[in-house]
Amino acid sequence: MIAFHRLAAAAVLSLSVAGPVLAQTPAAPMLDAAAIKRDVEVLSGDAYAGRGPGEVGEEKTLAYLVEQFAAAGLQPGGQNGGWFQDVALTRYQRDNASVSIRLNGEIQPLELVRDLSVTSMHIGQTRIEDAGLVFVGFGVDDLGWDQFAGADLTGKVAVVLLNDPDYASDVGPFNGRNRSPQGGLGAKKRAAFARGAVAVLQIHQFETASWPWQQIANSDPDPKFVRGPAPERGVDTSGAIRWEAAVDLFAKAGFDLPALALSAREQAFRAVEVPGVTLSTEFSIAASPMVTRNVVALQPGTDRADETVIYGAHWDAYGIGPADDRGDRLRNGAIDNGIGTATLLEIARTYAKALAPRRSVLFIGYTSEEDGLLGAYEYANAPLRPLETTAAVFNLDPHLALPMTRSLELIGAGRTGLEVDLARVAAGQGLSIEAEHDPAAGWYGRSDHFTFAEQAVPTVYFRAGSDLVEGGTTRGMAMIRAYNSQHYHQRTDEFDPAWDMAAAAQEGTVAYLLGREVADSDRWPNWNEGVPYRARRDASAAARD
Repeated sequence: MIAFHRLAAAAVLSLSVAGPVLAQTPAAPMLDAAAIKRDVEVLSGDAYAGRGPGEVGEEKTLAYLVEQFAAAGLQPGGQNGGWFQDVALTRYQRDNASVSIRLNGEIQPLELVRDLSVTSMHIGQTRIEDAGLVFVGFGVDDLGWDQFAGADLTGKVAVVLLNDPDYASDVGPFNGRNRSPQGGLGAKKRAAFARGAVAVLQIHQFETASWPWQQIANSDPDPKFVRGPAPERGVDTSGAIRWEAAVDLFAKAGFDLPALALSAREQAFRAVEVPGVTLSTEFSIAASPMVTRNVVALQPGTDRADETVIYGAHWDAYGIGPADDRGDRLRNGAIDNGIGTATLLEIARTYAKALAPRRSVLFIGYTSEEDGLLGAYEYANAPLRPLETTAAVFNLDPHLALPMTRSLELIGAGRTGLEVDLARVAAGQGLSIEAEHDPAAGWYGRSDHFTFAEQAVPTVYFRAGSDLVEGGTTRGMAMIRAYNSQHYHQRTDEFDPAWDMAAAAQEGTVAYLLGREVADSDRWPNWNEGVPYRARRDASAAARD
């Protein structure tokens, strides 16, 4: 299956470079870059208070989105003939948290937020006292690997690396550079807790994560959320430690952490106890119910109106938090995901100005993406229109403000036939398809379209690429690296009047044209052979006859 994905991805990339002359002269986008910029400025303004779900910014954000959809001439597509879909969540708030690490009984100079974070969804009081540390590599127990072998984790803290053993390899059992399910914290926690661990401490390194420690620091005091009522949870404590702090701690204990991390990429690696090092933490968790909302607008179809094409973007950012050293309490989310939301609005306006499509089109502003794709999961698990007759889902989560580009970046290549259509439509706009910049970051599983993929609805996720008309990939990649390391999920993700939204308009134009093709056709996109979702999609074929 993995080999097939790579072959399919290679085929798409080869198609995209078949017309290099076109790629040098991108067409002017259909979508209005100035309109996108105006909406980004509004949505990321301080008046919207960082667009935090359940906070003061939510109602203002929802009102603006409804106002814009209605002004474009779209109809309500939500519950009970309205504009919204309710998303019931449980909010977990941590209070009175402390955490300390000792080496041979001596407290180490490590601080919560600066060096460490800790969380849990176990309601009530959590207290761990002087639990020993065991380094278990990437915490993998699957596909013939067992990095816990020989270790007694009873009453101890499992220290794990972020990602999986293949994160820096082109090939391997864990999907090469593409992050695998085994690389997620959830899989590591399940394996460690099943062996008696009382907590999991993940070592955070930019190289394996793709986001900086400051994002962890910003989010440490934030509430956490799950869909639905609070589940019963037993042991659930997890946290993170900054790479540099972990390297220093391990060195004091007589271990070379970089060397251990390198050895953990081999199947022969076995867990290592870190003698003399203990962790203590204490905090309380209170849970409370809340309701947030997706915004849903409808462009009705004509002769195939019972069938659906979906465009979506998450409207939420991180809202209000503790003040930084400038006194700023807001993470405004101008790029993430003000640009995606603004592009969604402009695509909706473009549909509304054109002849009605054959299939109906939904435009969804998802809530709580930053909390775990929760709004999209709500729709995907409680759809307002049948998923069996939803032809395709397009996701707008661009992650950068770029000027005019010659390329689009395809995330998670090799999965659906839509990728071939994407390459063709992009070429018509003078754009090539470039390979995913950082597959180890796991972007495919970190944005809203993934919730639909899990329900077997064909999706394709792409965003503006790095080959800029002025400056090429050198300038483009420098801009991408700067944003990811300095602004992603931070208070500095703020609107800049100097931004050029040309690339967002290009990305949105291709999304409009590709989605319009699907909306005007009677064909049904599907997953490629060998992709796990294919069998489930095929099983619902009778609904599409």
